[in-house]
Amino acid sequence: MKDLYRRPARLDVAAAPEPVVREAVLQAVVQAPPPPELPPFPTNEMPLTDIVLPGLAPEGDTLERICADIGDCTRCRLSQGRNKIVFGVGDPNTKLVFVGEGPGADEDAQGIPFVGRAGQLLTQMIEGTSAKEGIPLKRADVYICNVVKCRPPENRTPEADEMQICGQFLFRQLSAIKPKAICALGSTAAKALLGGKDGVTKLRGKWHKWNDIPLMVTYHPSYLLRPYNQEAKRESWEDLKKTLHFVYD
Repeated sequence: MKDLYRRPARLDVAAAPEPVVREAVLQAVVQAPPPPELPPFPTNEMPLTDIVLPGLAPEGDTLERICADIGDCTRCRLSQGRNKIVFGVGDPNTKLVFVGEGPGADEDAQGIPFVGRAGQLLTQMIEGTSAKEGIPLKRADVYICNVVKCRPPENRTPEADEMQICGQFLFRQLSAIKPKAICALGSTAAKALLGGKDGVTKLRGKWHKWNDIPLMVTYHPSYLLRPYNQEAKRESWEDLKKTLHFVYD
């Protein structure tokens, strides 16, 4: 047992010739135990968990269940600055769903989508176009929601990971409602539903499909509030008229 505690022989560096010293140092380095593994460096990346792809929503999904699954959501950074989650509003049995980008200040305060100036314009567009075309339709007869449920800081465009995390709930909403058509308001909604990089000007005015549901792309009402967008306003009314006749004729 004494051998186990015997001190290693001391190398007399002063007395040993230089080659011996170099060899001893090299042996000590080679025989040294490897350093312990360090834990992974923390990053700011958010884990993309529980993503539900289009067409893979739970069987018999309902808006009530989806809202309950969202809960007091903290899945992405947008939850840090929000006041209220803005889930969606309207008729759950509707034939037409409007999808916007995300809540603004008014929506964040009230928890209802499209209640600010852009929302008031959307209401005028829905009800005004319907009245002119002889279609008995009010805002309450459609369903309105957004790609993300929490307001982005300073109303910035949602980041890709925020759209992916929150998009699972949008996909479930659309799958649960099963509308006859979807109207995507603006580039963010169009990209979330169709993928790709094309903007509204290339996509608007013609039919696309999300999960076999016809989808029309048009300008976001907030864009139409700018005074120099008169042509875009005319095009949006045409897009909406085409959508309403497809759904309700």
